[in-house]
Amino acid sequence: MSSRQQLLDAAKALCDDFARKESLDILLSHFSTTEECIAREHGLGAVAPFVGRTFRGLDSVRNYFSLVSSTLTYENMTFGDFFVDTEVRKVSVTGRATFTWKETTESWDEIFTYVLDFDHENKVYRYQVWADTAAAYLARKGGLTEVCGITVCLRFDW
Repeated sequence: MSSRQQLLDAAKALCDDFARKESLDILLSHFSTTEECIAREHGLGAVAPFVGRTFRGLDSVRNYFSLVSSTLTYENMTFGDFFVDTEVRKVSVTGRATFTWKETTESWDEIFTYVLDFDHENKVYRYQVWADTAAAYLARKGGLTEVCGITVCLRFDW
């Protein structure tokens, strides 16, 4: 069984690589090669091509991240509030970033949650995201600025 610190370190390493905008290959190096990998961003599938679908298998997880990066950019990503459950080998973490929908260039500040399940080698095999799909949908449709009345919507105190 992995210690709390080992799971925390593995989760932080993945999150740090996201924040640094590391390459897809580096991000995928945090994922299991011994368990079937799953990526799922929860929400209504009509919001974006990567929302509401289960991406099963490492190649499919690669496709998930490619879809995200072809649709969105982000800045100032930070992570905190890590919760580690060693019994089920799971880490939950809260992230913050400013996202921009590439096609419309509309941006929003967002707080999101990752839930990461780890194999016995401390590699992620289940990656789940809960995020603000309403803001993403409005940005996709070009309506975020109209709703918020400003260029960057949903500012929060960092």
